[in-house]
Amino acid sequence: MRYRSLGRSGLQVSAVALGSWLTYGAAVDMDAAKACIRRAHDLGVNFFDTANEYAHGRAEEVVGTALADLPRSSYVLATKVCLPMGEWPTERGLSRKHVFEELHASLRRLDTDYIDLYQCHRPDLRTPVAETCAVMHDLVRAGKVLYWGVSEWAPEQIADAVLVCRDHGWDPPISNQPQYSLLYRRIETGALPVARSLGLGTVVWSPLAMGVLSGKYRSVEDVPAGSRAATDDGHFLNWYFRQSTLDAVAALRPVADEAGVSLAQLALAWCLRADGVTSVIAGARTPEQVEGSVAAADLKVPDDVLQQAGERLRSAASETQLAKDGAS
Repeated sequence: MRYRSLGRSGLQVSAVALGSWLTYGAAVDMDAAKACIRRAHDLGVNFFDTANEYAHGRAEEVVGTALADLPRSSYVLATKVCLPMGEWPTERGLSRKHVFEELHASLRRLDTDYIDLYQCHRPDLRTPVAETCAVMHDLVRAGKVLYWGVSEWAPEQIADAVLVCRDHGWDPPISNQPQYSLLYRRIETGALPVARSLGLGTVVWSPLAMGVLSGKYRSVEDVPAGSRAATDDGHFLNWYFRQSTLDAVAALRPVADEAGVSLAQLALAWCLRADGVTSVIAGARTPEQVEGSVAAADLKVPDDVLQQAGERLRSAASETQLAKDGAS
């Protein structure tokens, strides 16, 4: 496993992280989740990502339980705050009150004394950025959070937060967690270069485009039973689930075969080669899926192969962005 510094911090994280969105505490039972997390750790993964909103807190409970017997110093635990956790207006967002209360709720669910990386899950336009930066700094000074970051913030929002922290002498964010894959590349002309210039690392989610880049979907009319496409409510997967996109991914298979890697590994390796990307968050329902994702960190895929992969899916990526923008 390769390890990289997260932004300009000294925090060393594995190139492949294990996430828990839509899996642990929801579609994957406790025993299977434990097996995945333990296998990842055995293979050198030290970066585990979750959020308070995933399965409404249940994902944190599962991750905390699975990590309980491992040395706390051996892994980096990341969670998030912002998305709604209740009906009241005080039960969402990035106000001092909500961040403070949810941090302590996450600590209880994760059964830990501190969070390594506490992330603002989305921007909160109702709360002044200085208020959010201040509470994050206070939590760092209190020792309950070691580092903080953001997720899906626009380039100007990231820059504002860094500037506010610099002006006040506060601990700045060290990372951004945006969506990025061969099929969705918006950050290449915005958030990625801005984060890089300001010293933030970038940890990307959905590098396999909800499983579409694994190649398991061949037709929109013939969906494997038990797959995400068979149960998804359409909120995310519909961005990618068009026959033209599936055909483009299928056409990439000979490129992967010639390189001696799976489609999924090629997609992960492509993300990891991007300048400024520190780590990719992979989901897994089985230890075998963990093993396949972890292998991508050490693959020596030639640059021309990765470039070819990017070019072959460029048109499909543009279609995905248009579909997502149209749904927003």
